[in-house]
Formats: sequence, C-alpha cells, structure tokens
Amino acid sequence: METAELTALLTPEGLRLLDALEAPDEADDVARTVTRLRADGHSPALVAAVVTQARLRARGRSKFGDLAQRMLFTRAGLEQATRLSIAVRHAARFREAGFTSVADLGCGIGGDALGLAGLGLRVAALDADEVTAAIAAYNLAPFGDDVTVRHATAETFDPLSADAAWLDPARRTAGHTETSRTRPEDWSPSLDWAFALAQRLPTGIKLGPGLDRALIPDDVEAQWVSADGSTIELVLWSGALARPGVRRAALVVRGDSSHELTTAADAEDEPSRALGGFLHEPDGAVIRARLIGDVARSLDAGMLDEHIAYLTSDTAVTSPFVSTFRVREELPADAKRLGAALRERGIGRLEIKKRGVDLDPAVLRRSLKLRGDEEATLIMTRVGAKRVAILADRV
Repeated sequence: METAELTALLTPEGLRLLDALEAPDEADDVARTVTRLRADGHSPALVAAVVTQARLRARGRSKFGDLAQRMLFTRAGLEQATRLSIAVRHAARFREAGFTSVADLGCGIGGDALGLAGLGLRVAALDADEVTAAIAAYNLAPFGDDVTVRHATAETFDPLSADAAWLDPARRTAGHTETSRTRPEDWSPSLDWAFALAQRLPTGIKLGPGLDRALIPDDVEAQWVSADGSTIELVLWSGALARPGVRRAALVVRGDSSHELTTAADAEDEPSRALGGFLHEPDGAVIRARLIGDVARSLDAGMLDEHIAYLTSDTAVTSPFVSTFRVREELPADAKRLGAALRERGIGRLEIKKRGVDLDPAVLRRSLKLRGDEEATLIMTRVGAKRVAILADRV
C-alpha cells in the first residue's frame, strides 16, 4: 500500500466502502468489483485500496479470526505478523513477570501489540515504516491512551521509558508487498543491537526458527514455537522474562491446546535401533530445540538413523511432541516396484512424507500410478546409506 492509497482509505467514505465490500475471490471477480466501484464514481486510489484491503481481511482471518474484519493490513505486514493466539502467549510472559508497560520495537501492523494491550499492558509501539505505523495506529486505536504508536526506528527508543521490550527485527528488505530475506547484520535493528538491548532491559526477541544457533547468547532462554504443525518462530527471552534454569524450550500449540518441553541444555540423543512397530516424527519445534532425546526417552524409543529426526519404538504410546505412525511393513524403495506393491494392496490415497532423501513427493506420486480405495502413509527416508520406504498408518 502506498501513502496515497492509505490517505484515500482513512476517510469516512473509504472505511464505509471497505466495511460494505465482500472480498472478491477470483481475478474476474476482482475486475468486476473494480469496474463497478469506478462506475460508482470512486477514485482509482480508493478503489485499489478497498479491494486490496477486502482481500487481505479475508486472508487475515487465519491469524486474527473475526478481528481481521476491523483491521487494516499490508500484504508483507500480514505475512510477517504474529498470529493473535501466539501474541497473547507472548503477552502473558510479560504479565506473569509482573511488568505493566512494554515497548514494542518494530510493531509492524500491530499483531503482538494487540496481544499485549488485550492483557491490560500499556504499550509504546513504533515502526520504522510510515505507512505500517499508520496502519498499526488504526488497528490499536480501540485501546485508547493505553497504546501509543509512533513512526520511529527502534534505535530511538529510551530503555528507561518502559519496564520491558518486545523486539521483532525487520529481517526482510523494505516494502509492503514482495520482500526478500537479509543477513543478521543487515536486520533493522541489527541482531547485535537487539542483544545489547536485552542485556540492559528484559526483552523478548522474535526471530526466524532457523536462526544459526551459534548466534544465540548463553544467558537467554531460547523458545522455539510451532503452531498447528508449522514451526513459526524462535523467541529469545532475557532478564526476568527468562525462566530460571531454562535455556531450551519447545512450545507446541495445536488449536486451543499447548504443550511445552523445557530444559537447561540440548538433550542427548538416544542411540539408533532397528525399525519397530511404531514410527514417530518429532514436531519441528522439538527438532529445532534439540530435545529429540527427551521425547525419545518418554516413548521408550530410539533413533531410526542417528542423523535423521525419526524415532522408532515397539510401545503403543504417543506424545503431543510427535506424530505417530503404526508401521505396516517396509516396501521396496524404487518407484516401479513400490508402485506395484501399493496397487497390489489397493492403496489409492497416499500421504507421502520424506526426510533425509532427495525426492519430490509430487513427482513420486505420479510415478506410483495409484489405484484402489484404501489409504495409508508412505514414509521415505534412509537408514545409513540405504533408502527405505515404510508403509504406515497415522495413529
């Protein structure tokens, strides 16, 4: 969104038009909607803004639920925003530590600030992009004087002005639509600046889950978070926001439920063992936090291969930290013989999972030429140098 579009949108006429507009789905629907609105006498800038916002609001429901219908977005801002259910969990950490005011440095469209303000915390939010800051101010307006939003960079923040800070460095190039990833030294603010702030003030720093672990300071709690099967973030907590004795944590959120593993250090892996009656795929947050060994011991399981994150056991138990599959049999791994075996078993619907092997599941699926009414899961992996195909059923 450009400034002219935002200016046109933030008027009584623009907001009324947006609230009355159903989000067009297909390209033809968009074209017809634009033509109709232009014929009604609305300016090109306003039409572009309301049609874009209507579509972004529809997409925003996956992160913000019904609240998305009263919010404004940029495309990049929505993609990078924290989903509201996770933002509330972030906010709870600040409240439980006894803080009452939080600086949100790099607030984006206001996702985390919504969680903080929703739990009764005072929020001083800022963003380096003028349009994004204006959108955040609109989204946070219902909280009145408890939330302030400024167009400013994180480096202008006075650490004495808040009890604690939440920092989400810009890790992509500037822009409201297409952006690309940058290096830690090019983030805004830089990772070094963020770590320096965390030494002075209790801080939560939101980062990508694939951050090089060598960059993580020794004196922070590193919490990897997954939501509904996707590993979405790494949060580094400093000072009073870090839990005593916790340096590694894996938080697994599925719907309204959550489960967490915490430890003082990386967990030692269990030795590898032969394929048993069950195969377990650890959640991505558990893998990133290097807590697979703790999960394996809870399941009386071992590694299928010491270099690949699959566990196997003979015990009929599972865990919130894994997806569990009951093993049917091991099949030939080459596509021709594998396809024949699957057709012989009448399997026409197949979930394909892979780890440790170079293959495209979509290409493999086409080559298998499946037929039948049965369904199963095919797990393609390797044990040592051997490629293996495991036919299984989800537990």
